[in-house]
Amino acid sequence: MLDRHFHHLQPPTRRKQNQSQNPTKHYQGLSDESGTGAPTPAAMTRFNAQVVNWTQMHDCYGDVDRVPALLDQVELEDDTETWEELGYRLALENDLVFPAGFAALPRLLRLASRSAPARGLAGTILRRAAGHHGCDELLADCADAIAEFRKLLDRHLQSRPVDYLATFLDSLAAMEEYHWSAVLGDFTDDFYHLACPSCAVEVTIAVGDHGRNSAIRDWNLDDVERRGLRPASFEELSGIGRWMHETAVRDGQEALADGIAHLFGRAEFPHSASVFSIADEYTSANRPVLG
Repeated sequence: MLDRHFHHLQPPTRRKQNQSQNPTKHYQGLSDESGTGAPTPAAMTRFNAQVVNWTQMHDCYGDVDRVPALLDQVELEDDTETWEELGYRLALENDLVFPAGFAALPRLLRLASRSAPARGLAGTILRRAAGHHGCDELLADCADAIAEFRKLLDRHLQSRPVDYLATFLDSLAAMEEYHWSAVLGDFTDDFYHLACPSCAVEVTIAVGDHGRNSAIRDWNLDDVERRGLRPASFEELSGIGRWMHETAVRDGQEALADGIAHLFGRAEFPHSASVFSIADEYTSANRPVLG
């Protein structure tokens, strides 16, 4: 079920960047002697020691010293077991992420261009950035590095990789589109549940192998009163919906592009016959209200 993750998330807010602690500024002077401008591992270790107080950055086990040691190891050797331990320590299931995860982001993002595990772990952490983690300042300090990460992810998408959807979701998170990063599927078995505003009857929106329709799901009768969805045309798409569709089309992801066109199209509530925007209604119904 596609909407199983989103209730853990808080709505994204534009975070104010802490200019005084922007890690990009600290990269100056860390170049190697060859003149390439690439920071050396030793220089990056000094950089992280300067801007991150690891004694305050606990991981999921409550440790404060293990993560920097593991990061040092993967910078020297792309070791599978070390990456697995980093993953366990920085991001657990159920959308949990820890201060050490955000503290590790600058180093993970630097490694992402040559390391698939680093790219994947950085994306996993970013997807959970809308949750209750208390690390907004740490995340804001990574703004410039995240912007570069978006470019790297876009290049990876254009290579049409086997992990296309995961990279697509990571790209959405890097754009602070946490809602869609959390709920978007591959449109093979995707359902969205909404309540009709006029009669409060739950309506199921199906976009996938079960059809592209709105219907009332009955325990005994299965789907009743089905109504076909009305996909959005290219001209009707805007904002994040347009970016998602254009990117999927560009990369030859026909099923994904078609699903997005339907998701950002319109549907009909069977009982009231009122027509609505699926994406707008679903986002509004599932986004938590801040108290």
